[in-house]
Amino acid sequence: MTTNECFSMMGAMGWLGWIMPLAVLALLGLGIAALIKYLFMPRSQSDRGVRS
Repeated sequence: MTTNECFSMMGAMGWLGWIMPLAVLALLGLGIAALIKYLFMPRSQSDRGVRS
């Protein structure tokens, strides 16, 4: 699908055709950011369930 076909389809759908791709990209970006934070941020002992 070329860019022109994609934009014409989005235009035919009205405002919903522009909101849906932006919402999907935003959710994807938030998911990637949460995964990176989970993988690379140091965890404290309280997060591991270890009690002192």
